[in-house]
Amino acid sequence: MLRRLTLATTATALCAASLALVPGAAPAQEPPTRLRDVMWVGNNWAGTASIVDADDFTVLKRGVDLIPDKAQELADIRKDLVAQAYFLLIRYGPGEGHDQFVDDMFTTRDGRYLAVSRPSFADVVWIDIAKATAGDPDSIVREQPMDGHRSDHMAVSPDGRRLLVSDSTERQVIEFSMVDEVLPDGTVVTMGDRMRTFASGETPHESNYTRDGEQIFHASIGLVYTPGDLPLLDGLKGDRWFQVVRSSDFSVQRRWGIGRELAEAGYPEMSSAVRPMAVSPDERYVYFQVSFFHGFVEFDTQAPDLNGRTDYKLGGVPEPAVGAVTRLVPLPNRVPKMPREQYVNDSAHHGLSINADGDTLCVAGTMDDYAALVDRESGRYRIFDEATTGHTYLKPYWTTEGLHDTCWVSLSGSDAVAVIDTETGEELAYREVGDHPQRVRHGFVPEALVDTW
Repeated sequence: MLRRLTLATTATALCAASLALVPGAAPAQEPPTRLRDVMWVGNNWAGTASIVDADDFTVLKRGVDLIPDKAQELADIRKDLVAQAYFLLIRYGPGEGHDQFVDDMFTTRDGRYLAVSRPSFADVVWIDIAKATAGDPDSIVREQPMDGHRSDHMAVSPDGRRLLVSDSTERQVIEFSMVDEVLPDGTVVTMGDRMRTFASGETPHESNYTRDGEQIFHASIGLVYTPGDLPLLDGLKGDRWFQVVRSSDFSVQRRWGIGRELAEAGYPEMSSAVRPMAVSPDERYVYFQVSFFHGFVEFDTQAPDLNGRTDYKLGGVPEPAVGAVTRLVPLPNRVPKMPREQYVNDSAHHGLSINADGDTLCVAGTMDDYAALVDRESGRYRIFDEATTGHTYLKPYWTTEGLHDTCWVSLSGSDAVAVIDTETGEELAYREVGDHPQRVRHGFVPEALVDTW
């Protein structure tokens, strides 16, 4: 309980500091709102969220409607032939025959609003949590469309002020405001305002801020929902990059083609698509999954290029090329005879995180129906599945770092989430949530609101 109050008070203080810039904001002398640390679970196919206590894993709320405007959205889509075509492509491509209503979500620091990317509606919305949990259909306070036809992964800056949303079909990432504030130049910004964009490769995917917020690690995955999955046809998936972006001006500082980097390291004919990634505490090493590989790759962003290239230009000045694949960590492949075309969106594994100490990685073994804790140094692993836990681990689809050295795993095929202790290797909780839980994120809700549920 002590840790919960400490985290909540810190988050509230940061939020109050940003709101103090806004005319009409609550006076600074008012006592901060007590917040509850929670796990937000996005049930992609249902279009709902489940809210789970982040400390004792009690399911606090199920079936929170994140698509209260569904009828209007569908009516608008039917009026636009292009939008309708993409809607159906999403359903029968990445959606596996289902509409994708909830991909990613983050709360504001005060726990009042939830930002949600909704792939099938190609937008991001900000939802009033109190209204949504009370069943009020008028819970959406702001909506922003993508330039393209699908929204995807998101990331929130360390200070909680900015939100990045991958614009899947437009080769870009869009930045939005998560707060109301007055900028140094006098510009008034409100929550949900569109700010800037940076360029990505084909089908932008995941973004991660560094802890100081000064850089962004970003990757694109290409056309994972198309045929042509043989290694020789990998280039048909489009140009896929892993890149480092400077937050201050959104300039691309470094860019790598990981398929080429893998080949140079002695691993030819592997995919270039960087799936979920995990960044080491010193932010030098990045661990990432690539299409069709059961395991993950270790990439040293500071190592000399294996071919000694010096032709990369930053700001027009030649610099020695850096970055190299240093290791592959294979994990059990339980479907060795499965055709590549049957892999869900080309994913062998989709979900990777690292604990705060940086010594243990947590893996979602999507096609293998297991989660795994992997020792970073040795590569030794411990499997979590029905045989080892007594619970089904069907199609794990995401992992993230929870509180108190835990890993939170979404089990999309089991309609459940699991909580694993990264220190002891114990499964702490297994909770049923909603239809196809996909992304799980740490967030906040006011304690006073929880008391009403």
